[in-house]
Amino acid sequence: MCGIFGYAGEKRDAREAVLEGLQRLEYRGYDSWGVGVVSDDSISVDKHVGLVGKDAGTLPKSHIGIGHTRWATHGKVTNENAHPHYASDKSFALAHNGIVENVAALKSSLQKDGYAFISETDTEVIVRLIERRRRTAKSLAEAIRLSFKELEGRNTIIVLARDGEIIAARNGSPLVLGIGAKSEIYLSSDVFSCAPHVKSILVLDNGEMVTVCDGEISLVNILTGKSIKPVYEKNLLKDVSVSKGSYDHYMLKEINEAPFVIRQVVKESDAKYRALARAIKKARRVYTIGSGTAGAAAAQMAFYLRLYGGIEAKELIGAEAYEYKSLIGKGDILIAPSQSGETADVLEVLELAHTRKATIASFVNMPGSMMTRLSDHKFMANAGPEICVMSTKIFVSQIAWGYLVAKAVEGKLAEGKRNLKKVATEVEKLLADKKFIREVKDHAERLAHKEHLYLLGKGQNLQIVREGMVKIIEGSYVHAHAIPAGDLKHYAITLMAPDVSVVTTISNDEVCASVLNAVHEVRARGASVFGIAPQMNENFDDFLAVPDTGETSAILNVIPLQLLAYYMAVALDHNVDKPRNIAKSVTVK
Repeated sequence: MCGIFGYAGEKRDAREAVLEGLQRLEYRGYDSWGVGVVSDDSISVDKHVGLVGKDAGTLPKSHIGIGHTRWATHGKVTNENAHPHYASDKSFALAHNGIVENVAALKSSLQKDGYAFISETDTEVIVRLIERRRRTAKSLAEAIRLSFKELEGRNTIIVLARDGEIIAARNGSPLVLGIGAKSEIYLSSDVFSCAPHVKSILVLDNGEMVTVCDGEISLVNILTGKSIKPVYEKNLLKDVSVSKGSYDHYMLKEINEAPFVIRQVVKESDAKYRALARAIKKARRVYTIGSGTAGAAAAQMAFYLRLYGGIEAKELIGAEAYEYKSLIGKGDILIAPSQSGETADVLEVLELAHTRKATIASFVNMPGSMMTRLSDHKFMANAGPEICVMSTKIFVSQIAWGYLVAKAVEGKLAEGKRNLKKVATEVEKLLADKKFIREVKDHAERLAHKEHLYLLGKGQNLQIVREGMVKIIEGSYVHAHAIPAGDLKHYAITLMAPDVSVVTTISNDEVCASVLNAVHEVRARGASVFGIAPQMNENFDDFLAVPDTGETSAILNVIPLQLLAYYMAVALDHNVDKPRNIAKSVTVK
């Protein structure tokens, strides 16, 4: 969601360092931004609605500063609500990622004590809490630590003091400190934003607060105030490129990276897959869990585990898993796919599972994530940065990994790896086929102006059409509805009529005939059908031919749906890489 960034060092102008960091955080999604710097023992702040600018207005040159990209929760999208927020006497400025869940009670208490508010944000409550604590605390850091303990919910803050001190605290939302050349210190919501400039990183855990002052770093436990010895890790993203290359958008580039990410999954050691397979087979209960696109991936993983592994796996949506919390415990295993590894509603379930001694396995793309740190079985996608807010290559990576885990459980890991190598080659050929791409684009331009779209799928393609629905909604803002083909006649058949458009994805498998029956029923009521399948059917009005890759057909079939969503967004002239109202990393509930 929101992005936090901080810089302290003599090598760079803080204005430029912070702006660059904010621009590298743009993929997370935001609606306003701000920068604060220290100069001559005073803090200057520049805040704006909209895209991060190329310069920080009239801010003075500095070597210490913080910045923020905001995704509005409390309060409208305005300059006043943008971060950083000043203290009343401008002795410090604060930026915040998260939601203060007890904001009403805290604000009421502060107002009774005479504190006034100029914004609509819950963030300003944190500022006033610190001011109140500052009356008696021995230092600003101590006032921040004590104030932070009063907050409920998942929150991370960064504070810039006019003496040049930077203090940041984490509980839930991610926070990373990076060490660069010549004692440069960076603070950020992710490693990626400062990756080119840092050699080593410190990933803060929940309940930790870091202070940066005159090149010195101190880490403390927020609850006790006791010092903690920092543990630094090597920055694995230092040389990772973020260029779009010759592509018009990151989304298109990332769709074209699907063969690469599938091969990365195959490269993982057999020993790790077999260790996870053993844990799954021994587990009392097996859950897969995710949200949004990762939720569809988690459901596809559960499908593969049931079909190939013979495991009674249950898929959960992070925010909707509350009724399972009392059931999860020792002997269970939770399997979580995630791009960022910081998805708040999923982490809440995993943290509970961790305390109850359940086993956790994760498949994450961002190094140093909280999800990885909680896991007993840690797998990295190694897919490179995914910049477009709409996830494409990471979804492909996740379902390919889920398929291979299921094949390992089945005892056919080598076969699974051969099948993935084959599908990677077929996807590569498909993406290089100019005729195929032109056909997808033509279909997208026809569908882009429809008011409603329906997608039919079953078996291995059910979650694939669900993910196609997600991409179409995210990119084109067209209402799309994924329907289980077998459930059509139970409710959605009432919606089928002339001028209605249906997209279906079909494989040559045991449910093919069932899906074609649903297509026939749709067609009988006047709806038009766009079929994505290995062969033409008389009930398709439009048809897109795709190769038959057997067990991995679903992995290949998601590619044309991603391309369809991409070209629909382009046809509608939308901001493809940054759709409205959504964020890449949802770090608040």
